[in-house]
Amino acid sequence: MSQSAIATGTTVGVETLSGASAEGVRIAEDLPQIDNARRMAPADARELSRLFLLRLRSLEEGTREYQYVRNTLIEMNISLVNFAARRFRSRSGEGIEIEDILQAGTIGLIKAIDRFDPEREVEFSTLALPYITGEIKRFFRDTTWAVHVPRRLQELRSEIAKSQEALTEVFGRAPTVKELAEHLEIREKDVIEGMVAANGYTSASIDSPTPSKPRASDGIEGRSLADTVGDVDPDMGLFEDLHTLAPLLRELGERDRRILNMRFAQEMTQAEIGAELGVSQMQVSRLLTRILTKLRNGMLAA
Repeated sequence: MSQSAIATGTTVGVETLSGASAEGVRIAEDLPQIDNARRMAPADARELSRLFLLRLRSLEEGTREYQYVRNTLIEMNISLVNFAARRFRSRSGEGIEIEDILQAGTIGLIKAIDRFDPEREVEFSTLALPYITGEIKRFFRDTTWAVHVPRRLQELRSEIAKSQEALTEVFGRAPTVKELAEHLEIREKDVIEGMVAANGYTSASIDSPTPSKPRASDGIEGRSLADTVGDVDPDMGLFEDLHTLAPLLRELGERDRRILNMRFAQEMTQAEIGAELGVSQMQVSRLLTRILTKLRNGMLAA
């Protein structure tokens, strides 16, 4: 064990996560003094972790001694967090800072310390790394998806992405849904469901510019996404008019509704309507004018 890493005193030599310093914290006689836990050699950290983990189980939670031992364990094993976080550094470009990844990994490390049982004679790192990695993965699941989808589909999306990459190298082209289903030994329906769920992984504002390049010749810059999707629906106004008209039609008498039906639904002429009702064409014209004026005024007042 490196003599520069530890000493045999009883006073804490460096500031711990809880802010304790050499001024007032004293630890048990059976634990060495830690001068700089973060810079400790891995071999020393493994050996001292066993001692500190055993001591932690005998201490009362919440005491200053308990906090010192627990925080020193975190400092000594923070290198495990750095090691686990390396595999996720490439994903820091997704709007996630590396500090956030390290923080999530540290939470996993703390959980491992709190749940480790020294009596099982298992290396602490063997338990800690899965906890750290699992917490980082959970962090990505909970924060990087723009639209929340079930965890089952999040994991399926990841498996499909890996299979697509592997099969593309084999076939020299993008695999089909059927080929992905056979490779993953799942139904084609499940592959499609996972691929649709992948659309919820990222999102963009409709005001963000499209990837299209600006045309330097006329000085026009790339349009926003809102300019390229959708347009004013010409039938929307008609829908609103019909929605307003419906209660007004219900207020008309049976004869007025019959006249409107014959004129606009059956497309009968005024002469044909007059013959059906036993009145002149002029009377039909006046009736239609009165009915339509009433409906128009009702819609304007709505």
